[in-house]
Amino acid sequence: MSRPVTKLSRLTDAWNAGDLIGALRIAARFPRLGVEADAIRRGWDAYQNPRFYRSIGRDPEALVADAIAAVGRRYQLKETA
Repeated sequence: MSRPVTKLSRLTDAWNAGDLIGALRIAARFPRLGVEADAIRRGWDAYQNPRFYRSIGRDPEALVADAIAAVGRRYQLKETA
């Protein structure tokens, strides 16, 4: 018997496959992200609009890295090698 395909299962599958950006993309659309919400949504936005974030003096790569770490914390996912 296979497990149902949910958004969370798609997120964990992407994470476990090493597709951290894909996992971030999925997580950024979740309505309830708790204390990690701002970091996750800002990181996804920085991934999509890096020139804007550079123009306001922010490092988009750092924001994306912080967002990926926030996804891992929020969903208790282990780092991939």
